[in-house]
Amino acid sequence: MPAERVTMRQIKEVLRLKFDCGISHRKIARALRISVGVVSKYVTYAAAANLDWAAAAGLDDAQIEARLYPPAAPASVLRVPPDCGWIHTELRRKGVTLQLLWEEYVEASAGALTYRYTQFCYLSFPKTCNR
Repeated sequence: MPAERVTMRQIKEVLRLKFDCGISHRKIARALRISVGVVSKYVTYAAAANLDWAAAAGLDDAQIEARLYPPAAPASVLRVPPDCGWIHTELRRKGVTLQLLWEEYVEASAGALTYRYTQFCYLSFPKTCNR
């Protein structure tokens, strides 16, 4: 059974108790009947968003949520796609493995984000390749 979701009211109360009152994470968790990890998570999110209680008090629920959970960029856009045609051509050669091709793919990407080995293997099969 999944855990209950933390309400925005509880999140605001975590921020108020932590930043305005200076109460410890354990005491906040006990008062709100949530885990210490959840308290730590929202305090960390607020710190990353430069959000303290003075700023949060003047925002509505949607604005706080937008600050705590900024939209993430899609992972597929950020990564360099492998060249499936090159992979299949190279795999026909003797002694060439997917591991070797993945290592060459990572080196050729020159610091750009690349797929890890498992996803590289998954993308290199013809059914998932766009060619």
